[in-house]
Amino acid sequence: MSDLPAPEPIRPLGRSGMSVSSVAWGMWRFGGEDLASAQKLVETALEAGVTLFDTADIYGPSDLGGFGVAESQLGRVLEASPGLRRRMVLATKGGIVFGTPYNSSAAYLASAIDASLKRMQVDRIDLWQIHRPDILTHPGEIARALEEAHRAGKIAAIGVSNYTAAQTQGLAACLNLPIVSHQPEFSALKLDPLQDGILDQAIMNDMAVLAWSPLAGGRLALPQDERARAVVGLFDAKAEQAGVFRTAVALSWLMVHPARTIPIVGTQNLDRIREIPQAYLPRWSRQEWYAVLVASRGERLP
Repeated sequence: MSDLPAPEPIRPLGRSGMSVSSVAWGMWRFGGEDLASAQKLVETALEAGVTLFDTADIYGPSDLGGFGVAESQLGRVLEASPGLRRRMVLATKGGIVFGTPYNSSAAYLASAIDASLKRMQVDRIDLWQIHRPDILTHPGEIARALEEAHRAGKIAAIGVSNYTAAQTQGLAACLNLPIVSHQPEFSALKLDPLQDGILDQAIMNDMAVLAWSPLAGGRLALPQDERARAVVGLFDAKAEQAGVFRTAVALSWLMVHPARTIPIVGTQNLDRIREIPQAYLPRWSRQEWYAVLVASRGERLP
């Protein structure tokens, strides 16, 4: 059996002109540690080969207030060690408003971008993403706000998160800039992007795909049902064959798709961060890859 092409450690971030690591580090639980510990997390991710750092204005431990905590903590790290900024591609998101819940009006997006820049103590955000679609704002209004932020040098590239393919197409039709990335939920137990047109659109338009919750919210670590146990059984066999941990196999299964998915690893454990390069080691045949898909679907492919 011939192997599928192995993912490269570095890949283009869509049509942004930037190159990034093929695994990203996510910061939704970042912010509860002291400054030295926070800096160690960032440095460990960089040492593991990660260059794409993904956060959002709403990220951070809820007991510390949640909104703005992760970005503010990252800002303190970058203030203490400015050289770290030059080694990373910085991605963040905005557009979720607690209690609303979504606001992508031009005025709000402009204020959200400015607030993120201030919290992170940076002059530019490399990838700014609309966190969730606001169906009450016309995509033309969104486009004008993003284009203005781009002209001002505040953001280098634009992405979308949790958008449908149709919503992305609608926004793209109003923009004079490319949408360089999608960020859907995608794992071996959350297969929607394989079926709803997101990965197809990404390939067609040369967009990067950043997968959030690539370990299915812990269900691949602690499988609770027959479906998850079937997938984990196949992953464990591959892990033994490749000499890696199960998590590396789960990431690699996503990465060999021709959309070249970039999984976002959200662990705050230093040892788990150091294991990220293991995701490049497993080799998949078509038969093995499809066996995982069938196990997750719970039925044979047509």
